Amino acid sequence: MSNFETIIGLEVHVQLNTKTKIFCSCATSFGNKQNTNVCPVCLGLPGALPVLNREAVKKAIAFGAAINANINQNSIFARKNYFYPDLPKAYQISQFEIPIVGKGSIDIEIDGNSKVIGITRAHLEEDAGKNIHDGNISKVDLNRACIPLLEIVSEPDMRSSHEAIAYLKKLHSIVRFLEISDANMQEGSFRCDANISIRPKGDKKLYTRVEIKNLNSFKFIQKAIEYEVQRQCNAFESNTYEKEIVQETRLFDTQKNITKSMRNKEESADYRYFNDPDLLPVFLDPDLLREGKNIPELPDSKIQRYAKTLGIKESDAKIITQDIDFVKYFEFLVSSSIQPKIACFWLTVELQGRLKNGNTISSCGITKEIFCTLLLRLQEQKISGTGAKTLLDNLIQNKGGNVDVLIDKLGLQQINDDNAIHKVIDEVLNDHQDKVLEYKAGKEKMLGFFVGQVIKRSKGVNPAKVNELITKKLS
Repeated sequence: MSNFETIIGLEVHVQLNTKTKIFCSCATSFGNKQNTNVCPVCLGLPGALPVLNREAVKKAIAFGAAINANINQNSIFARKNYFYPDLPKAYQISQFEIPIVGKGSIDIEIDGNSKVIGITRAHLEEDAGKNIHDGNISKVDLNRACIPLLEIVSEPDMRSSHEAIAYLKKLHSIVRFLEISDANMQEGSFRCDANISIRPKGDKKLYTRVEIKNLNSFKFIQKAIEYEVQRQCNAFESNTYEKEIVQETRLFDTQKNITKSMRNKEESADYRYFNDPDLLPVFLDPDLLREGKNIPELPDSKIQRYAKTLGIKESDAKIITQDIDFVKYFEFLVSSSIQPKIACFWLTVELQGRLKNGNTISSCGITKEIFCTLLLRLQEQKISGTGAKTLLDNLIQNKGGNVDVLIDKLGLQQINDDNAIHKVIDEVLNDHQDKVLEYKAGKEKMLGFFVGQVIKRSKGVNPAKVNELITKKLS
């Protein structure tokens, strides 16, 4: 593989989180009974006319603003003609010649180096339904048909699977921060087609590209790309490239970790695009443009702000901003008087370290309010760091709970009463007069012994307070 350069371009399909479909008023909710969120428009019945969803257009504009793209004030919908069982009209309403979002770009980071990935276009279209294969029977669920999609097409600027994953994660983060999609890969609302080719290093020619369809996990996308690159390199080196590598669509077998041929790749002429006669050309009025371009703060800006104004490390800020849910927690904690460094550590180390086996910050049962109360009690020294970890384990195990009730129930209340601590300190020092003399003779390590003895005799005592009071007593 070291003799070849990899050329990767990605087409990402993002389901927009509008309440209704792009051309009708059917609900877009996930998980409903099959074929219940349908109507004459999304079923493609004769005489049913589509009406464009304004909110879908607004969300597309927001994405264009986020990637500094050219947003076309005039755009056109077209019919993309092909037959598939889950496409009842036998054509898909999409955009071809004039998409709503033109050229833009995003920056990715690989091994500490920044790289610009060009985005060719992002156009609106309707999703197809879903084929369900059950043994020898295939079924069709059209609930997904006509859900609004934003198809984001990159330039062929990526040169490795690592760059492709970095690009996809950045894109995933942007659409989540914009709140234009939940981007749930398991549910298919963020999925990717990868176009892959290779060429000998130094060669400027573009060779035959292969498209891998419907990849919906970062792990499988990386494995599919790496397998396909290796397959093409092997064919080139064995002089079978022209025979084995043809322009086609392939699928990735997640059990065998290989790609398999699906069908010959269609060219745009095969789809016989023409302007949809049922939809007028789209004109973006100034009000809609202004609404769409009013976007929230994006990850890169948040990273700089957190590092500059809150004093946390840029590397920690990058971890927080990988997930919009972590950002919401972090900003809630800081706004609730939790010190930024404490909020950052407990989010990115303690809480994140406990999210295992598919458990996420949104499903673990610990709301930002519960987490905030825990950190407030820690910050107020009502519980120790060890006690806070015990409490967090309990909250994770039980999917939430009342922090103050659990502190009492688990006996985690930390003793901060000076008089009570002084009493135990006096007992320890009286019982170890020989070690007191050693300390006063210069053996300062004895301090740790005294602190340990006091903590041992007083369950729940504040170690920092003990250290402070013993030092004063001995001096």
